[in-house]
Formats: sequence, C-alpha cells, structure tokens
Amino acid sequence: MPFVKDQLDRDLLALLQANARESTANLARRLGVARTTVLARLARLERDGVIVGYTVRLGQDVADRGVSAYVGVTISPKSAREVTRRLSRLPELRQLSSVSGEFDYIAQLRADSMSRLDALLDEIGEIDGVTKTTTSVVLAVRTDRTG
Repeated sequence: MPFVKDQLDRDLLALLQANARESTANLARRLGVARTTVLARLARLERDGVIVGYTVRLGQDVADRGVSAYVGVTISPKSAREVTRRLSRLPELRQLSSVSGEFDYIAQLRADSMSRLDALLDEIGEIDGVTKTTTSVVLAVRTDRTG
C-alpha cells in the first residue's frame, strides 16, 4: 500500500510535482538533506508505489494542436485484463478508468489529428472483448485543474 512517511516525503513529492526533472542535488539542497537521503527516499517512494512514473506536461499551444476524446468502452465478461493491457499500449491513451454505469471503462485519448483519432477508435473496436464504444470529442476545455 502506498505510504508517505513524513513531512520530508511530502515536501519531496511537492518539489517533484512542480518539476519532475529537478536534479537530486538540487532537491537535497532545497530540502536541507543529503543527496543520498533524497535517493533513498525516491527509491522507497517508487518501490512502495507512491511515485509510479514521471511525465511531461505540454504547453497549451502544443496541446491545442491535437484532438481529445473520451471513449466509453463496454467489454464482454472476463476480458478486462486483456482489454486493459491492449488499451494501455496505445501511446495516445492519457487515462483509463473503470467506472460504474453504462460503460465498463472510460478512456481519455489525445490524438494529433481527427484521422488518427478515427484510426484509434477502429483499433479499440477491434480489440477482442470490446463489445461497444461510445465517443465524445472534446470541443473546448472550460476548466482545467490538472496541471
């Protein structure tokens, strides 16, 4: 189970969320601890599943060049593992959530063009175990608190 040990862990995580590319030497200096302490904390946080990856956030002009869509995915019984595995391989997949209600999953996709989104939807529809997809293309983002 993910575990944040103390204030040092919280401070380290806050610095990484602001800049995941910050060097361990700079992190150590800003936190007032030894570089080896930062390395040990990072290793533990990664091992414990608190940190599961590092990412890049694109500037708004770059992000605006593509197309985003939410895809409701309905699957057949006992196909969840394979469908999840196949969807996770798509580089355009931003988030995959299992949900209650009409769909089994909601996939958030980000493609560089409508034609690429169309091809992605075809790929998703051809995955063994996917019985139905319903797509909503994002026309405009009204509020964004993710970044």
